[in-house]
Amino acid sequence: MSPGMSLYSINAIVILSSDDGSRIFAKYYTPPHHAAPGPAGAAPTVTSSQNPYPDKASQVRFEKGLLAKTAKQQGDILLYDNRVVLYKCESDVALYVVGSVDDNEIMLYNVLLALRDSLHLLFKQSVDKRTTIENYDLVSLAIDEIVDEGIPLETDPTIVVQRCSKAPSQDVNLSRIDPFSEQGVNNLAQLGRAKLTDWLRQGL
Repeated sequence: MSPGMSLYSINAIVILSSDDGSRIFAKYYTPPHHAAPGPAGAAPTVTSSQNPYPDKASQVRFEKGLLAKTAKQQGDILLYDNRVVLYKCESDVALYVVGSVDDNEIMLYNVLLALRDSLHLLFKQSVDKRTTIENYDLVSLAIDEIVDEGIPLETDPTIVVQRCSKAPSQDVNLSRIDPFSEQGVNNLAQLGRAKLTDWLRQGL
């Protein structure tokens, strides 16, 4: 691993509307620390790392420029704002994985493919703006399974989908379940069956 490389290789995952450039999903990651050279003979000191896009205004500027840049590109990789960007266009959305110039492009590309293929499996149809917005919770879950705090964790889309589709545990937070959605009804039914089984076993 070169000195500039880090486990925290993902700077951001962004999904934009390719029609109007609006943000559908965006998650920016800030490494918790990086090693800075200390005095001669001393161990490196740990200092905070600055996110190049610390607020929404700077993120939106980056995203607008990114979409304009990729609209003129034919491939799926580019260097923009001193960042390596891997991207895929699906219907009316564009998926982006952003890393530093020191990162391995193949690894970033695998993260991008994991995201795209996971969304295809979760949606069971094409990945488009409307479906992505309607399934925002699943999109967020899938991305959290693929990347944690900027560290790539899982690039097998079948595993990602299995983890996103698991039944809730018995101590699930009911306030986070939308009872009016089909998934919410299924989750509550599964939770009720699990509780009933426990009560029967306890003789209640």
